[in-house]
Amino acid sequence: MSVETTTPKSKKVKTSEVPHGKRDTTRKQIRGSSLLLAGKLLAMGINFACQVLIVRYLSTTDYGAWAYCLSVVAFCQNLAVFGLDRGITRFIPIYHEKEEFNKLFGTLVLVFGSILLSSAVIIAAFNIAPEQVARLIKDKDQPLTLLFIMIFLIPTDALDGLLTGLFASFANPRAIFFRKHLLGPLLRLGVILLLMMFNAKVTFLAYGYLAASGVGVAMYIFLLFRLMHREGLFQYFNLQKIVIPAKEVFAFTIPLLSSDLVSILTNSANTLILGYFHNPSEVALYRVVLPAADFNKLVMTSFSLLFTPLAARLFAKNDFKGINDLYWRTAVWIGVLTFPIFALTFSMAKPVTIALYGERYASSYVFLQLMSFGYYFSAALGFNGLTLKVLGKLRYIVTINILAVVVNIGLNFLLIPKYGALGAAIGTSCTMVAHNIFKQAGLRFASGISIFDWHYLPFYLIIAGTALVLFVSTLFFAENIYIAVSLVALASLFVLTTCKRRLNVEETFPELLKIPLMKKLLS
Repeated sequence: MSVETTTPKSKKVKTSEVPHGKRDTTRKQIRGSSLLLAGKLLAMGINFACQVLIVRYLSTTDYGAWAYCLSVVAFCQNLAVFGLDRGITRFIPIYHEKEEFNKLFGTLVLVFGSILLSSAVIIAAFNIAPEQVARLIKDKDQPLTLLFIMIFLIPTDALDGLLTGLFASFANPRAIFFRKHLLGPLLRLGVILLLMMFNAKVTFLAYGYLAASGVGVAMYIFLLFRLMHREGLFQYFNLQKIVIPAKEVFAFTIPLLSSDLVSILTNSANTLILGYFHNPSEVALYRVVLPAADFNKLVMTSFSLLFTPLAARLFAKNDFKGINDLYWRTAVWIGVLTFPIFALTFSMAKPVTIALYGERYASSYVFLQLMSFGYYFSAALGFNGLTLKVLGKLRYIVTINILAVVVNIGLNFLLIPKYGALGAAIGTSCTMVAHNIFKQAGLRFASGISIFDWHYLPFYLIIAGTALVLFVSTLFFAENIYIAVSLVALASLFVLTTCKRRLNVEETFPELLKIPLMKKLLS
């Protein structure tokens, strides 16, 4: 029986309806997150197919030039964004909820204006001093031609990311799914198919990607105007009353730029240094396997959606024992679910590399092994960085990010001039390992969470031993992808069944036990 209460405005509200409303909100959030996760998986699949097609079609030199230019664009785009994408997702919902519409529109003006201005400065700098840019590239002609086309991707891709954050702020996952995870990848796939159909050159690919990005941004802007009209926001727009909260936004975004710096250097700077000391073919050998290695982050990225709010609630209760338990149980799940990807990209790297990219890139399997190890090392240790952020240890995060940058730059300049792509792969892997060791130590010194829970040692030994057995088995069938995939499937099943007690499925994901096969495997 419901009980009626009276609000100050004399509106009668049934208390029994409140939990139902909360359930509806939670259900909407979970359904939206699930839609975005499905979209992300779809987009990753299409983008990976695009990368394989490009590698197969272009010559090694052309692909190296293409990959180098993409790295330059990514590097400059991160500089242009200046962390303001985080400002969108934090401040827009706050101002919208508080009905501070003058600040809401002021934030939009600040963020988009800053992005366009910084992008224009970067593009102008490239065009004003092309000779200086040429000094950064060993083989100048092909990369420079592409670069002066693709440099215009900086503002379009940056705006695309900001608009995605804006739609997320208004809780509109369908628009994000359609534009970012479906339309964008399909447009790029269409460009690649046209490239192959017309037997065109790599410059066609550059113009096509630029056109696809422009179409995507235009579609986002159209959807944004529809969204703002539906929300009734335009009635609050008054140009003379706009308040630009520059101090609030930059005070939030600037301290976290160190995290972006580590990401930029890990993903882009290695390629830029490699392009300075070596030719595009060497860049191609390194960059070709990077997307495959990056798949080791897939499960970890997905789990982060749920980990952060759970850890934050435990922190609010000062339940550090609970955080420790959540941390290591989550790490075990990530380690087990990521193991099939790690086994393919590390233990079976050679047959996988040849099957995907052909004999031209057979030597790149070593680079795939090195980078996959670094990515999996990060994943299997769990959310050390996110946990530090939840605990509010921003100063410590900045410190260890700076240390990681020093390690990365030092290793790159030490190894790349002499060893080329191999040096870049070693530098990337060692940076990720060192960065996670720093973060892991931070958990102990900054929060009291155990640096390693010895209760889970058998789990990690099983993972390491199984990966080693698979690695040794490649000596007998070095290039047979079918046997490699079959053995990885069997090994993954072995790891899953052996570690099921550590996973505690009955408590964590009881829904899985409703599936007959899963119940037989995991119960």
